Amino acid sequence: MTDIRESDVEAYLVKRVEAHGGMAEKFSSPQKRSVPDRLVSFPGVTQGWRVYPPILVFVECKAPGKKPDAKQARDHERRRKMGFRVYVTDTFESVDQFMQAEGYE
Repeated sequence: MTDIRESDVEAYLVKRVEAHGGMAEKFSSPQKRSVPDRLVSFPGVTQGWRVYPPILVFVECKAPGKKPDAKQARDHERRRKMGFRVYVTDTFESVDQFMQAEGYE
């Protein structure tokens, strides 16, 4: 599957998130180029007496085998230190793992 592009991984992420009632919005900042690709949000859910709060995470999509560059890695670490979850996905399987980690599988 070496013919998979970053845009394929990103499209798969959007499809999976939207299938679970979430949004995977394109994220950009005019002043900063190293921000993650997608801002992913899932609504809060009530199941019986349990209440699950809304989820907001950042996702960086890459082509298979590619890693974030140094500026991106610094940005991801800064966001993690602020308490946000940041994921890097480079395959359909890593998107599935992200969904499982967030409780949507």
